Amino acid sequence: MPAFVSVPRTVLGAHKVTTDEIADDIRAHHRDHPRLNAILRVVNNCGVRTRHFTRPLASPTVSGTADVQDRTEAAFQDAVDMSEQAAQEALRAAGLAPHDIDAIVTTHATGWAVPNLDVHLVDRLGLRPTVRRTALTTVACAGGVQAMIRAADLVTARPASKVLVVAAEVLSTSYNHTADTIESMIYKTLFADAAAATVVTGAPSGPGLVIDDTFEYALPGSLDRYRGRLDPHGMHFDSTKQAPDTVASTLPPLLDWLGDHSVDFAVIHPGSLRIITGTADALGLAPADTQHSVDTLSDEGNMGGVSVFRVLERTHATPPADGANGVALAFGPGFITAALRCRWQS
Repeated sequence: MPAFVSVPRTVLGAHKVTTDEIADDIRAHHRDHPRLNAILRVVNNCGVRTRHFTRPLASPTVSGTADVQDRTEAAFQDAVDMSEQAAQEALRAAGLAPHDIDAIVTTHATGWAVPNLDVHLVDRLGLRPTVRRTALTTVACAGGVQAMIRAADLVTARPASKVLVVAAEVLSTSYNHTADTIESMIYKTLFADAAAATVVTGAPSGPGLVIDDTFEYALPGSLDRYRGRLDPHGMHFDSTKQAPDTVASTLPPLLDWLGDHSVDFAVIHPGSLRIITGTADALGLAPADTQHSVDTLSDEGNMGGVSVFRVLERTHATPPADGANGVALAFGPGFITAALRCRWQS
């Protein structure tokens, strides 16, 4: 049965940081790096102009020297605060109250904590204590689509359910000057902090995305392509030289799954300009069809699992035609793909 996705609401970190500011910060901390000029060229060509952090760039848990404990605690607290606000705004947009929610699906990969984000939100939002909970913790960039897949599963099992979906990432916690590879410098530029929420139901509550089918794929032999790493200094994000080409390896099975399903629009996770354009080309879409993904990357950076909700929120501002066929998809560490075969209902 189809599942209906309400208009998402996104909350950005409170501190806007420009790429020029990040370039200056890299110069200040790595003035003797043998590849500094190459790093600065890459930083300025990542497709990101601004991004939002929950804390100032100069704070101890971003470009400072805070240790893994301080960074982890700050990241989780900020994730909870943004998630609460995003969830409240999404509920209002859907015309629902906390007691109307039957299940909650959360996704976040930054700021380890027990109890998890889902339990904190049950308390913060005043959800019913019997609400069903699904917590995704390390899906990262694919988390937004993956969470909608799990929500659609819950609605299929219980069609009357109203499922709150919340994603949060504080990726500035991985902005760490103890890592000085070119890849780590790129992630300093790409990553951002935000939370987003939506409600998935078995009946429409307004215009938006209708999920007709879902797809999950783990690329064999790809565990090292993108991965998180902890050390005493904090959380780091690493990738191999093969990583930029990995998306292309996952597209054939995705296209096989789509079959003859026409694609009139796409909600593509803005992991990088290369991911956006490569995916759009494979789907037969024109550059204009990816504008929401490109604008999200430019204005707000890669917000991990939150990004796809921001792209979908932008899509609501200039929606596809009623009945248009689409796909929503995102890629995550390992290397995994999560996708929705969907259509637009006005």
